[in-house]
Amino acid sequence: MATREQLIEDDLKRLHGMGYAQELYRAMGGFSNFAISFTIISILSGCLTSFLLGIDFAGPAAASIGWPIVSIFTLMVALSMGELASSFPTAGGLYYWASKLGGPGWGWYTGWINLIGQVAVTTAIDYGLATFVNILMNTWWGTPQTPNAIMITFSVCLLLHAIMNALGVKLVALLNDISVWWHIAVAALFIAFLVFKAPTHSLSTAFHTGYTTSGFPYWYGFLLGFLLAQYTITGFDASAHMSEETIGAESRAPWGIVMSVVISAIAGWALLLALAAAIPSVPVAKGFADSIGTVANAPGANPVGLILNSALGVRLGTFLLALAVVAQFYCGMSSVTSNSRMIYAFSRDGALPLSKVWHALNKRTRTPINAIFIGAFLSWVLALPSLWSTTAYLAATSIAVIGLFLAYIIPVYLRWRAGSAFVRGRWHLGKWSATVNVVAMLWVVFICILFMLPTANPINSTNFNYTPIVVLGTLALLTLWYMLSVRHWFTGPKIQGSADQLAQIEHDLGEDVVLAPA
Repeated sequence: MATREQLIEDDLKRLHGMGYAQELYRAMGGFSNFAISFTIISILSGCLTSFLLGIDFAGPAAASIGWPIVSIFTLMVALSMGELASSFPTAGGLYYWASKLGGPGWGWYTGWINLIGQVAVTTAIDYGLATFVNILMNTWWGTPQTPNAIMITFSVCLLLHAIMNALGVKLVALLNDISVWWHIAVAALFIAFLVFKAPTHSLSTAFHTGYTTSGFPYWYGFLLGFLLAQYTITGFDASAHMSEETIGAESRAPWGIVMSVVISAIAGWALLLALAAAIPSVPVAKGFADSIGTVANAPGANPVGLILNSALGVRLGTFLLALAVVAQFYCGMSSVTSNSRMIYAFSRDGALPLSKVWHALNKRTRTPINAIFIGAFLSWVLALPSLWSTTAYLAATSIAVIGLFLAYIIPVYLRWRAGSAFVRGRWHLGKWSATVNVVAMLWVVFICILFMLPTANPINSTNFNYTPIVVLGTLALLTLWYMLSVRHWFTGPKIQGSADQLAQIEHDLGEDVVLAPA
């Protein structure tokens, strides 16, 4: 088995082969790489903050039936991405993969779509966190749950996450390692208390179908309910973006991508089944649909809090919710990390305005501080419509899902198109590559169309889904910009220099691993 030093030397050779110097600090092990994707997926964030969306669209079936369906197809996407991460272990991730397989144009579009998705998912995570923090504050101290109050909390959380990331990758890696065990322990507490202490319906009631507040036929509402699972199980590209900070990245980054999806899918389903089975009862004459309605119309739009408090009592219910909020805080921190690395790598190749500013590193921590803070600022800006629109959170989650999964699938398509010409890394799918790629592509096309469709009937100014306007409008602007300007100067990934120049860059940053001359 290779030693730590041998793995780092192999990583450095691989990175030099792609034309890049070791600027970021390579200190993450395989568990830490897995931990960042697992933390961003965060079943205690996505499952809880978007549980209301699932209940509204499809009742408990969104969790019990929709979740495993979405999980299986998302795993196909993760497997396809793992193969690419092994072949191209770089912080550029999706953007770099698309550039090498399809050319600069494909890479540029992929990078910008990924950036939009990264910004939107950070917004959705931290806004959901702020909502839950304000719910707890309202329960404990009676503070208001107004859009202004939530926006203030959101701003504070986002600033804290940026500051924590600016302190360096060692701190981030440590907190992500802790986060994994925190998520598992708290999810286990949720399940144990809800199963063994709470008065529950039969588990079969968690599979109840027929309830939707969408105003559309139930089958349509059930499909819209996929957003609960698809929004939660996303962000796993973080393992690829942390490749240049991971030891043994060619194997460990793919496993980080895949295993974060597998473990989150299993643990998340158990958590959701426990929550759905604990939906509080109403008089028998009204039926179970009225129980679902009670949860869907919970005070403060907090069905999870209502379930916990009614099943376990306010003291224990709010205690568990507070533990989940800590997990959500970890999730937001990791999302900012992934976002900043994508901005750093994209800027390294000159693809963003003021690229030199966003590519700059703090020499002490070897952390892209400017990229961290511009990413956080863009996420803050995207949340501003929440001050006026109650559908802003729904739109942010939809934009995050569409932006990220479009960016995920473009290089998968290009890899599938390349066929046997694709040079595999150590981690690959063998003869199953093409089949898995096709299933992944069809799924992403389906969900991208689905999440741009109307979510409520009749449509009015308060429930209008402006996701297609944002997504299609952004694509139109990107196309115009590319045709008029970008295609004349953007050439894709750049080589930072010769072997001696790369070594000098590393020396100036204090890199202690030096390759012997070839």
